[in-house]
Amino acid sequence: MRTVIVSNIVSLDGFYEGEGGDFTVLEMDGAFDSYNLERIAAAETVLLGRRSFEMFSSYWPSIADAAPDPQNPALDDTNRAISREWNRTAKVVVSDSYLVPEDNAWAESTSVVPLSGVGALEGEIVVFGSRTLWNGLLRSGLVDELHLMVSPRAIGRGVPAFGGATELEPIDARTLPGSRNLLVRYRVLSG
Repeated sequence: MRTVIVSNIVSLDGFYEGEGGDFTVLEMDGAFDSYNLERIAAAETVLLGRRSFEMFSSYWPSIADAAPDPQNPALDDTNRAISREWNRTAKVVVSDSYLVPEDNAWAESTSVVPLSGVGALEGEIVVFGSRTLWNGLLRSGLVDELHLMVSPRAIGRGVPAFGGATELEPIDARTLPGSRNLLVRYRVLSG
């Protein structure tokens, strides 16, 4: 059985990124990190678009073993655990032409499939980032759930989270300890 879960942060007014691709306008706090750890630890596969794969694979592989720095929240225990999970979890890049560079830290744990190949994947699959990909998956009827961390900021402009009409059914909504973000989980009815 296959379950595809899209897990992302969005602004209160529905943007995936601010102007110019600025994702730092969203409140990515410790609760956001903890939920990302929960999602990746439960997943058998992480599904990514090429740009997200390149960004994540240039950042996450070394965090687990980076020198300690108590002043840097990116090197806390949660982020080190996320790094270890990224390193152990199978990654699949959805592309018709991308080749994972041999010198990429995740080359051995990454495969590439076209969009038509996603349906053959099994287990729990999580999608982080990759807005273009997950909107394509929604249109193709391949997303089962959306887990949206809603940042308490209305940013007014930027990249909309959704590329088209989508009907959703709420599963759960909850506040997170020590966070101003709200986690809202939806079942996808139609894309």
